[in-house]
Amino acid sequence: MSPAATPAGPVRAVSARHFLRLKLRVMGNSFRGQGWRIALFIGGALFGLWFAASGFFLFAVPGMTGNGRYAVLVAAGGGGLLVLGWLLLPLVFFGVDETLDPARFALLPLPRRTLVVGLFTAALASVPALAVLIATFGLVLTAWALGGWSAGLVAAVGVVAGLLLCVAASRAVTSAFASMLRSRRVRDLAAVLLAVAAALLGPLQIFGLAALRETDWDRLTGVATVIGWTPFGAPWTAGIDVAQGRVWAAPVKLLITVVALGALLVWWSRSLESAMVGAVSAGRAPVRRGATGGAVAQLFPRVAGWFRRDRFGALVAREARYWWRDARRRANLITVAVVGIFVPVMINLGGAGFAAEGEQGMTMSANDSSPVLVTLSMLFVGVLASVTLANQFGFDGSAYAANVVAGVPGRVELRARMTAFSLYVLPMLTVVAVVLSVLLGHPGWIGLTAGSLAATYGAGLAVNSFVSVLGAYSLPETSNPFAMNSGAGLAKGLLTLLAMVVSAIVAVPMVVAAALLDDAWLWLALPVGAAYGLGAAMLGAYLAGDVLDRRLPELLATVTPRR
Repeated sequence: MSPAATPAGPVRAVSARHFLRLKLRVMGNSFRGQGWRIALFIGGALFGLWFAASGFFLFAVPGMTGNGRYAVLVAAGGGGLLVLGWLLLPLVFFGVDETLDPARFALLPLPRRTLVVGLFTAALASVPALAVLIATFGLVLTAWALGGWSAGLVAAVGVVAGLLLCVAASRAVTSAFASMLRSRRVRDLAAVLLAVAAALLGPLQIFGLAALRETDWDRLTGVATVIGWTPFGAPWTAGIDVAQGRVWAAPVKLLITVVALGALLVWWSRSLESAMVGAVSAGRAPVRRGATGGAVAQLFPRVAGWFRRDRFGALVAREARYWWRDARRRANLITVAVVGIFVPVMINLGGAGFAAEGEQGMTMSANDSSPVLVTLSMLFVGVLASVTLANQFGFDGSAYAANVVAGVPGRVELRARMTAFSLYVLPMLTVVAVVLSVLLGHPGWIGLTAGSLAATYGAGLAVNSFVSVLGAYSLPETSNPFAMNSGAGLAKGLLTLLAMVVSAIVAVPMVVAAALLDDAWLWLALPVGAAYGLGAAMLGAYLAGDVLDRRLPELLATVTPRR
């Protein structure tokens, strides 16, 4: 936008500071009359401060101890994990702050460069970005202590460039995945690849911790040196290179960072246009001929086609269709499916395979897995599967007003939502139970694994029914399935943690029974677990439904996004 004379006076060019001021004003308005938002923001700031202080200490250790041997290892390893975290965590857990939704600027005559620079500047004004900046300034202290002020100055430039790289990577990847998930043809592939990448973080951590016991630190330092020549480690190791006498390497690494940053911004700017336009049409919807029941039957997806055509069946059909078609919900389903298989396999096989050797040089094998250990791993999977419903009303947003106007009873509402979600999750959990039992070499444990999953999943549904009614929060009205309102990322994390802890506590009797009943529990686990889970879910819907009936107006106001 260029200045031009108008009857109202000269028009000033839009700059990045306008976007920054706009974001701060929108954030301030969102806090008015919302005490819980203020509390969450303060909690997030305190958590960010703790992360910043801890990170600063870890990055500054080589400098404070005067030991430069592991400086490259700390800089490249820690910095690389930061970049990787900014790439993956917004996609699978926290989301990205969409206080300034790009779609809001679609009708404004703003050049793409102005929009990208403005949104990028606004994204930097956040608690996570400030926390990362403070934490990584420990590298400046290390470089200064090892190589003097010149090395510290280069390290400071690298830290700032690294922060810009993290934020640009996060925005570019989430925007690109948001565009990809609008296409039906690539939605499955994109979501599966994303979920697999997220699921591999746990197994890689297990392998990494086990491998540290016999790690050749000199070889690991060599690996860190290689990482230092990639965009993951280049900005963080530039100052260390100056401190260790490799002055020529610093400008090269900063150049690598600048090129990577430019490429990410270009990628983001291209996908940003699609995000501004909104959902892309997938073409004419196919017409099902010969369907029984006419138009009403066509509203019921195949997975819910056998339900009665009444109020409960209609609610189940609607939720089942949303879980299959909504990109935000569908990504959660894929994550549950992949993580649900990887985590128990790694707990029961990976941990045992890397167990410490005994006095006679014998190691644990898969056959050493006990019913208690299997039940514990199933507890985690069941809790993870049900925690997706911790903000189930937030997915609806303002559309939940239709249920309020229709006067849907809370108990019916919650039972229908549980049923629709279970239509997709229960088959996944069955696969997990069978696969794990076969991999462990104990096919007779299928009843144990399935019963433990059923009990934990049902307990999680009960707990998350209360959490979703009492702790709901709004999601931004945007085509980006990974977008979060300002402060909602922390809300999502706290609600998830709370729901998982309480669900695990409610499911503890299954672990106690596995420890006390021994072989008898292998036969009792399936019927007892199924009854326990079903009873817990129904009781949760019954009690939480009464709370929902009393909080309908407040819940609708809470989940409705603020303009």
